[in-house]
Amino acid sequence: MVGILIISHGAFGEALIHCASHVLGKRPLRVRQVGITIHDEPEAILPQAQDLVRQLDTGNGVLVLTDMLGATPSNIATRLLVPGKVEGVSGVSLPMLIRALTYREEPLLTVVVKAISGGCEGVTRLGGTA
Repeated sequence: MVGILIISHGAFGEALIHCASHVLGKRPLRVRQVGITIHDEPEAILPQAQDLVRQLDTGNGVLVLTDMLGATPSNIATRLLVPGKVEGVSGVSLPMLIRALTYREEPLLTVVVKAISGGCEGVTRLGGTA
């Protein structure tokens, strides 16, 4: 099973996990989050994130999801990446997380592709076509 780590601003990651738990009917296993506040130093958070990656990786890799490209959470996430072992995707949303959770028994790179497609397909105009 691919582990999932969300690194985001404030309590956004925990809120996503809570919402996913509601949709799935239970809290998913091997999913953790790190919430970054304005007072956090990235260098102080990095070891915590590295430790979570080690805890989440049972041999199938870890997908790191972050909220906004170029911000502190994504900068921390980028430092965790190891191609084929720890992959990252920015722009996390509930559809992206649900898709990643649904396919996490697949190989890591498949989970990356499915997460991205979930995020993209989760954005649509209501009541019409986009």
